[in-house]
Amino acid sequence: MSLWAIDSPNVELRPNTSESELQTLIRAVYKQVLGNAHLLDERLATAESQLRDRKISVREFVNTVAKSELYQSLFFSSSSQYRFIELNFKHLLGRPPADQAEISEHVRIYNEQGYDAEIESYIDSEEYQKSFGENIVPYVRSTSSQIGIKNVTFNRTFTLLRGVASSDSARKAKLISDVGSNLPTSIKAPAAGSSVNSTSKRFLIKAVKGSANPPTRLGKLEYVVNYNQLSGQVQNIHRTGGKIISITEVA
Repeated sequence: MSLWAIDSPNVELRPNTSESELQTLIRAVYKQVLGNAHLLDERLATAESQLRDRKISVREFVNTVAKSELYQSLFFSSSSQYRFIELNFKHLLGRPPADQAEISEHVRIYNEQGYDAEIESYIDSEEYQKSFGENIVPYVRSTSSQIGIKNVTFNRTFTLLRGVASSDSARKAKLISDVGSNLPTSIKAPAAGSSVNSTSKRFLIKAVKGSANPPTRLGKLEYVVNYNQLSGQVQNIHRTGGKIISITEVA
């Protein structure tokens, strides 16, 4: 099961997209924006039809899903405001909030302009357009080495992603203390009884040396680490000038 990859598989709506591919794309949107796509009982039939007829783009479909009563019931009505905002970053921009200033700005947008404006502030942003354009389904994109992305973003993203089937149901913000205090976020082992057992999970980290651009065979590095060693190894690779290619769970 690949958790992190430098080339996240883009799911894109193209002119020749088949009905089967369209359904795959729709499920990808639901999974990214709503989570637990395989448990989804509600579908936005009208918006799906408009997407099928190319009356709306994938970006507009994402906008509709994020403004739906279902999204609001899952992530807004029953969650703290900070949790709602960090999930909006995850679902709509594919990354965690960078700092307290970003969170404060989105608190301001919601308080002054309302729910729809808060959602639009992500989807209509230059960042969204550069990352996904009109027809690529948003995906988690802050789990590989990128220019301008700090190492702590890896850990914050992993904190938001851990436990895909249930993590988004948490009502309290997961990052607010670390982000608000500008503190590093550690990768913590799951609690006892979690569906993820840290003692049995190992991860293959593929990286390249900082000077290997483009990567060469001699410049490639691989590490197999336990769950509780993951954060330290990622930090060490970055500290020595390396670049993460992927992090993959192994048997």
